Amino acid sequence: MKSQYTNLDTLKFLIHKVHHTDSVLGKGRFEAYDPASVDMFLDSIESLSDTELFPFIKDMDENPSVFKDGKITIHPQFKRIFEQARDLGLIASIFNEEDGGLQMPNTLFHAAYYIMEAANNHVTGYLGLTTGAANLIATFGNQALKDEFLDKMLSLEWTGSMCLTEPQAGSSLSDITTSATPTKNGSYLINGQKIFISSGDHQFADNIVHLLLGRVVGAPEGTKGVSLFVVPKFKVNEAGEFEDNHVITAGEFEKLGQRGYCTSHLVFENSEAWLVGEENHGLTYMFQLMNEARIATGRMGAGIASAAYYASLQYAKERPQGRQLTSTGDKDLHQEQTLIINHPDVKRMLLHQKAIVEGSLSLVLQASHYLDKEELAEGEEKERYHLLLELLTPIVKTYPAEKGIESVSQGLQVLGGYGFCQDFILQQYYRDIRIISIYEGTTGIQSLDLLSRKVNLKNGKVLQWFAEEITETIQEASQNPDFSVYASELGQNLKMIQQVLTELAPIAQKGDYERYLSDATIFMDLFGTVVIGWQWLKIANTAQEVMKADSNQKVAMEGKIHTMKFFYKYEMSRTKGLAKTMMNQLALTLDFDLDYLN
Repeated sequence: MKSQYTNLDTLKFLIHKVHHTDSVLGKGRFEAYDPASVDMFLDSIESLSDTELFPFIKDMDENPSVFKDGKITIHPQFKRIFEQARDLGLIASIFNEEDGGLQMPNTLFHAAYYIMEAANNHVTGYLGLTTGAANLIATFGNQALKDEFLDKMLSLEWTGSMCLTEPQAGSSLSDITTSATPTKNGSYLINGQKIFISSGDHQFADNIVHLLLGRVVGAPEGTKGVSLFVVPKFKVNEAGEFEDNHVITAGEFEKLGQRGYCTSHLVFENSEAWLVGEENHGLTYMFQLMNEARIATGRMGAGIASAAYYASLQYAKERPQGRQLTSTGDKDLHQEQTLIINHPDVKRMLLHQKAIVEGSLSLVLQASHYLDKEELAEGEEKERYHLLLELLTPIVKTYPAEKGIESVSQGLQVLGGYGFCQDFILQQYYRDIRIISIYEGTTGIQSLDLLSRKVNLKNGKVLQWFAEEITETIQEASQNPDFSVYASELGQNLKMIQQVLTELAPIAQKGDYERYLSDATIFMDLFGTVVIGWQWLKIANTAQEVMKADSNQKVAMEGKIHTMKFFYKYEMSRTKGLAKTMMNQLALTLDFDLDYLN
C-alpha cells in the first residue's frame, strides 16, 4: 500500500536532513534513540497503518459512532487498534521514564502520528487526547493523582478527554458555568454540561478520564476563576471496584466528517472530581494541552491532505481523458487519449497539493524540533526555543487546516465528477478535513492570538529571533545562484511583514483594538505563507546538498526543488496583495449598517 496515503521517504528526508533531528538523538532524555531506531519505529508505524488503519477508513465513515441507551459505540476495529497502540507504547512515548514513559523525541512522536493520520484520520484523536490528558496529570497533578491514573492511561486501559466547551459559551472560556463544590474529603462535586467532547465515551476503555475546566463556587469571574479537575467516568473504591460517578452521556453529535471519531454531549451531576494544581489556575494548566492539541490538529490537517494528494495522484496516473494539443493548437483525434496527468492544469493542481502537503509537514516538524531543543536546553536558550514555539503554534494549527482544505479541494477537482461520488474517497477526505480549521480554536481565534499576542512576545524580541532563523536560510540559499532570487524574495517578504506591523502599531497604541485586529485572518494568511516559503527554501537547500552527495536521489530531490519554485510562483506571489489589504485604511468590517447584509 506504499504511497496510497503518504511518502515515508519524504518524511525521513525532512526528519534527518532538513530538520536535523539526529542532532538531538543520544542526548539528555533522548539518550536511548539513534537514527536507526527512529527509522525502525517509523517503519513499524507504517506497517500498522497499512494493515490496521488505512483499510478501515472508508468503513468507519459508513459505519460511524452510534449513541443508544446512554452509551456510544464506535467501530469494532478500534479494539484491535488500541491493542496495537498499547504494544507500540504510543501513549507512553513522550513521558518521562519515572512515569512509565519512553522519553521519545517529539519529532518522532509527531512523525508517527502523521503517518497514522494520513492512513486514517478517525483514529488518532482517541490516542492523542489520552496522551494530552495524562500529560496534564503528570505535569501539574500531585502524586496521588499520578498514582491513581497514569499507569492505567499510559497502558490505554483508560482513555482521556478534554472538556472545555459549553453550550452557552462556545470558545469563550471566560463564560463557562460548570460548577465545582468542595467536599469535606478534599474532592469536589461537578455540575454542568460539556459539548463537542471528542473521545468522550466509547466501549473500548474500562474507564474514561475527563480533564475538565470548571469554576469553584465563589471563584472570581472570567478566566481568573477557572480551575482544572480530573473527573473519571467511574470512581474506584477501596476494594478496587468501579462505582458510577454520574457522568452522563446525553448524546452524540452526527457530523459532516470524521464520523468514526465520536463527539459527545456530557452531563455532570454531582460527579466527584479532584483538583489539578491550584484553584483558579486551570486555564494556565489547560493551555499546555491546548497548545499540544493545536500542533496535533495542524498535523492531522497535513495528514488528511497527504492522503488526498496520493489518491488524486494515483487517479491522474490511471485516468485517460482528452488529447494533448499539437503545435497548431488543435487536437489530433486520431491519437489515443492521454492520461490526465499529462495535462498542464492537472499538473498544476497536483503540484499545488504537493507544495501544501510537504510544506505543512515540514512546518509541523519545525515546531516539533523546537520542542525537542527546548527540552534539552537550559536558561536563555531554553526560553528562546519555548517562545519560538509559542509564536509558531497558531500558524502550525492554521496553515495546514486552511490550506489543507484547499489542497483536498484541488484533489477532488482532479477526479472531476468522480471526486463528488461516494465510490471514490476524495469526497470523504473533503468532509473529514473541514473540521480541522475549527478544532482547538477556529482560524479567527488563532489569528487574533497571533496578531494580538504572539508577534509582541517579549516586546517583539521573539519575532526578531524568528526573523534570524529565516535569515539563516536566506543566507544559505543566497550562495546558490539558482536559489538567490528566491532568497531575495523571502527577505523582501520578511521586511513586508514588519512594514505591515509598523503600519498597524499606531492603531493599537491609540487603543482601537477592534480596528487593529479586524483583519487578523488576513495577517495569518500573509504570515503563514511566508513561513511555508521559508520551509520550502530550507527543503530546497537541503535537496541540493543531498543530490550532490547521492546521484540516486537526483529525481526525488529535483522534485523538491521544482515544488519550491512552484510555491514561490503561485503562492508567495499572493503576499503583496495580502499586505496591501492589511495596510488599506478602510475599516469595512467595523461600523456599518447591518441592514447592508440583507
